[in-house]
Amino acid sequence: MDRTELADYLRRARTRLAPGDVGLSAGPRRRTPGLRREEVAQLAGMSTDYYTRLEQRRGSHPSRQMLTALARALQLRDVERDHLFHLAGEEPPRPGASSDQVRPGLLMILDRLHDLPASVISDWGEMLAQNTMSVALTGDHTGTNVIRRWFTEPGARDLAPPENHEQHARAHVASLRAVTSARPDDPGPAALVAELRARSQEFEALWAEHDVVVRRPSPKRFVHPVVGVLDLDCEVLLSDGHSQQLVVHSARPGTPTYERLERLRVGGVQEPAPSR
Repeated sequence: MDRTELADYLRRARTRLAPGDVGLSAGPRRRTPGLRREEVAQLAGMSTDYYTRLEQRRGSHPSRQMLTALARALQLRDVERDHLFHLAGEEPPRPGASSDQVRPGLLMILDRLHDLPASVISDWGEMLAQNTMSVALTGDHTGTNVIRRWFTEPGARDLAPPENHEQHARAHVASLRAVTSARPDDPGPAALVAELRARSQEFEALWAEHDVVVRRPSPKRFVHPVVGVLDLDCEVLLSDGHSQQLVVHSARPGTPTYERLERLRVGGVQEPAPSR
């Protein structure tokens, strides 16, 4: 427990909140910004004396229930709550089961990307949403799991050059292991691991290596059946909690890939008409 840093963090979090943010009246005699100590204590369901001692670096070790109550009272986001737990010498709460509902912020960005392939994928491979360019690049796979497809469907690797197959496979397995370690009670990733270990010898062998970090090829190379080879830069925007990610592919202007990506945007997934 880092008493000095914990006290400073609580004090700063308290002063960032206005009384109106938590449904309290400011009153006529409020001279300093933020909430008062007694107001935080009331919102968290603890004594003012105990909370005051925490801010004065004199308090005893707060329980996990008390830390959760403080995080709620101070309206901390997940990453801020985790920092609070770490300062108190506690492990943050484990995330709950993953959700298949696309976070509004990611969906808003996805809707505004018209000329770049973009998709929203869960951290264990569930394809949650794709824009038109993403469908043109890889096909419509919304509602499927990209890791399951990679290890069980014969045509799932056709878009990737053979020399990149092993690295992609290792990256899939490593990311899935990291998710199951972070959320051991989440039934989705656990069931997928059990299924793939039973169905794929390749997956089982890679799973036994216990890797959790493998870098994917960058830039990513796609071999598209209509426009040909595409060397695309890949950017990943993580949501709060990192359970969902917005994946955006782009090409550098002036390159052959940029021109081919533009052809893909104009032509979509349609095959060119045969010449007469």
